[in-house]
Amino acid sequence: MKLAYTMAPGRGDTDLVLERLAANLAARGLRCCGTVQINSERADAGPCDMDVRVLPEGPVLRISQDLGPQARGCRLDPAALETAVGLVKVSLSSGADLLIVNKFGKHEAEGRGFRDVIAEAVAMEIPVLVGLNALNRPAFESFAEGLAIQLAPTTEALMAWVNEVTALADELV
Repeated sequence: MKLAYTMAPGRGDTDLVLERLAANLAARGLRCCGTVQINSERADAGPCDMDVRVLPEGPVLRISQDLGPQARGCRLDPAALETAVGLVKVSLSSGADLLIVNKFGKHEAEGRGFRDVIAEAVAMEIPVLVGLNALNRPAFESFAEGLAIQLAPTTEALMAWVNEVTALADELV
């Protein structure tokens, strides 16, 4: 199984690493599908806005909701997330060299979100790279049945793994 995850320590750092990796791989001709997250600071100093870009060139979707300044809890827009999931599923069925999922989050931990897409890619023997945080790590490890490997959150470490697991490895060196 070609399943890996990465976790960066700072808020939003995993998103930045995966976004840079996806751009680098696209420039080298690798067919990536999935999502990368783009966080945008807000002028009102509230929590950042969260968008995902559907790979390779797909739309950018706002996945966060503005719940007001006093709101607490999850700001994820589940309908927007499921739209992204549907677009990635179509892209995956058209063929891909790699699936990147910006985050195995609460929805995936509960059996929704990108969970089925990840399983489908693994079944198709397409390498999968997932962003992860400590909160959802136990659920991801259970889902992956101990078969996923952790990669350092650096472009170099992620690129080395991609080179190792993709059919285009010789071309990427």
